[in-house]
Amino acid sequence: MKNSILNVWGVKQGVLLIGLLVAVAGCKKADDAVTPQSTTTSTNDNQTVDAWILDNMQTYYYWNDKIPANPDKTLAPSDFFNSILNTYNATTNPEGDRFSWIEESATDLTSSLSGESKTTGMEFALYLRASGSTDVIAQVLYVLPNSPAASAGLKRGDIITKVNGQGVTTTNYQSLLFDDSVTNYTFGLATVSNQSIVDSNVTKTVTATVFQANPVYLDSIYTVGSKKIGYLVYNQFVPAPNGSNGSEYDNQVDAVFAQFKAAGVNELVLDLRYNPGGYTSSSANLASLIGKGVDDSKLYFRENWNSTITPALQKQYGSDFFLQKFSTKAQNIGGNLNRLYVLTTDRTASASELIINGLRPYMTVNTIGTTTYGKNVGSITITDDTGKINWGMQPIVFRSYNSLGQSDYSAGFTPTVEVEEPITLYPLGDVRDALLNEALYQIAGTAASGRHSATAVRNPLPELGSSIQQKMRGGLMVKNIKISHP
Repeated sequence: MKNSILNVWGVKQGVLLIGLLVAVAGCKKADDAVTPQSTTTSTNDNQTVDAWILDNMQTYYYWNDKIPANPDKTLAPSDFFNSILNTYNATTNPEGDRFSWIEESATDLTSSLSGESKTTGMEFALYLRASGSTDVIAQVLYVLPNSPAASAGLKRGDIITKVNGQGVTTTNYQSLLFDDSVTNYTFGLATVSNQSIVDSNVTKTVTATVFQANPVYLDSIYTVGSKKIGYLVYNQFVPAPNGSNGSEYDNQVDAVFAQFKAAGVNELVLDLRYNPGGYTSSSANLASLIGKGVDDSKLYFRENWNSTITPALQKQYGSDFFLQKFSTKAQNIGGNLNRLYVLTTDRTASASELIINGLRPYMTVNTIGTTTYGKNVGSITITDDTGKINWGMQPIVFRSYNSLGQSDYSAGFTPTVEVEEPITLYPLGDVRDALLNEALYQIAGTAASGRHSATAVRNPLPELGSSIQQKMRGGLMVKNIKISHP
């Protein structure tokens, strides 16, 4: 059989692994890849695609025992895919699936999992302009360096109220901000005055382009008294740019920790507030740089797949297929750490939550911010590499457990210290930033900026979601391995 590319992503119900590209036969880029059966037809008619979907889902889907016996294979592929899912329901099926998805373009799916997409280069949160209002604002969370948004002068904290001359509302924000056919944007900006949004005459014009995001966003070292505090903003678990079989981004993370070690860093703040997950291999790489007393003999996490595929995988690959060990890393700073601080929001998902859960057995992990997304299940990306079928799907295929057998965060990790991001945002890395400020206070017992963030005014606006959640379906955790369809 031909091999397919599979991805594994994190999920909110359990830890869904963010589906980054997975190629089974030892592709060092994600975690594991599975090779689904290829079709021998040359058409993309509904029945052909639906049969391909059903065959692979019956083999790999975590809840394959819940697939209907006689699904309607005349449905459009996306409708058919949704019709066979073990759909989540808070009342009747709280352990169901919230995170599997399918896309018409497998190429677009795999590119996005490696951080490449058509984008303006900024991520934003959406809020109602006021409680009870139908007007919506988009607040910029961060801007990628060298992106179109950066070139236009947009920055963290900017507030957008108009797009191409139209006021943003609950009925049009989807079409104004998330329509892939739109390339040119003119954003109308507003300011904050006494916690109220005030329109201005300032506009920024941006043209969306295909852009590769570097997930290693920012690193710093702060000295507070006797504390040397390392700080890393890491926005997606991606080992390398799209199209690369290397580990360029993982190597950058290694280099950051080499600097931390050389500087004598003895406290660490890991900023994952906007990280929806990614490749489990990159998650393991980062954890291996942080964990206290970890090496390649210690278990980071294990996977539980369905009862149909488990025996076949074990026979073909051995029991180690289901185990992700730490790596022995010369840049590891765990020997100087007694604890870890992780900055979190509800956009912290999947492979990010895997860091928290996987390191809990080895060191104290404190979280600062708001409750994480809650994704403890993983998915793989399934594509047909014969080119006969263009679709790509990202079904949930496993649940993850740490070395103590814990997988108890389907509702997210409640923060050790709760801090909400206010409506006025400081640059990431600025010690006045509410979450970082609190972390420095917890570590050193004094506010680095002279003002403790716990006194910050909370954002009073009701949140509608974010561009991060929109693109990543909530969260990603990806395993990179190619597997032959049994």
